[in-house]
Amino acid sequence: EEQRASKRPGEPRHFHAVLPPELWIHLAVVACGNRLEETLVMLKSAVLFSHRKIQFHIFTEDSLQSEFDKQLRQWPDSYTKKFEHRIYPITFSVGNSQEWKKLFKPCAAQRLFLPVILKDVDSLLYVDTDVLFLRPVDDIWKLLRQFNSTQLAAMAPEHEIPKIGWYSRFARHPFYGSAGVNSGVMLMNLTRIRSTQFKNSMGPTGLAWEDMLYPLYQKYKNAITWGDQDLLNIIFYFNPECLYVFPCQWNYRPDHCMYGSNCKEAEREGVSVLHGNRGVYHDDKQPTFRALYEAIRDFPFQDNLFQSMYYPLQLKFLETVHTLCGRIPQVFLKQIEKTMKRAYERHVIVHVGPNYMH
Repeated sequence: EEQRASKRPGEPRHFHAVLPPELWIHLAVVACGNRLEETLVMLKSAVLFSHRKIQFHIFTEDSLQSEFDKQLRQWPDSYTKKFEHRIYPITFSVGNSQEWKKLFKPCAAQRLFLPVILKDVDSLLYVDTDVLFLRPVDDIWKLLRQFNSTQLAAMAPEHEIPKIGWYSRFARHPFYGSAGVNSGVMLMNLTRIRSTQFKNSMGPTGLAWEDMLYPLYQKYKNAITWGDQDLLNIIFYFNPECLYVFPCQWNYRPDHCMYGSNCKEAEREGVSVLHGNRGVYHDDKQPTFRALYEAIRDFPFQDNLFQSMYYPLQLKFLETVHTLCGRIPQVFLKQIEKTMKRAYERHVIVHVGPNYMH
């Protein structure tokens, strides 16, 4: 069914309205604490560039629910018609809720329970709140088609160079591959996750996803530093055939440039998904990351993307050339530029149409 959704040139604008719900993109995020603004900027980046309609699944604590709803309803019509949103409370279905809540950041462990909670969703893209899309979400969604028959989730490596990677140097538990994987951007075939028996270190028999989470946590909780991400690394260490590994341009973090550029795909293709972990959107340590965050946050919805986002970004980037990440501005701008050109060409061709000479 994925194939049917490819947009043909000159298709009418109401394409979104007629798209059957099973062809929607499903995007989930878990937002607690002071992550409201950051999450809204992430959702904005998803809507700005996407073509297909998106269903947002927002998991958040009670105090933020009405604020999310209110803010999303204030976006202009031309954007709100590109998505629908559902807001969920934070819930953990197995084990002790308080323990899960305290694992790493507030409520981060919620993501482990998405296959169980979103029973009617077939596939899902989960992202951390500090992620920004620099090209259509449709493009990462298409990677689902590349899964072979045993793969049920996709993540990017935690590091490109094992000798400076965190897991390879410090982890006290099993992890995937030579450098571990980063779970900030995770593509999931939930149908497969729900129907698979996972190999594990608790015994000779496979366990269903939900039955495995709490015993696994109990076994490794004293060795875990990064919470739910560590648990995912342990799961895929025992089930490597279940993981599709996508290149670093789909989960590009300060680690990929702060020690010198070490993400070859991003140098070639540009950054597709930016992940500003370590709080870099909000401090002065990585001005390139902050510049992108602020450009998307402050972009007035109805404005021209080139004038109100791309050109200001280029200027901002000139101020960051003294940093290691700022030395490679083209890496950050390449996809945005491509995306804007595509949107602009389509806009002109589709809207102006063949009679614009008269």
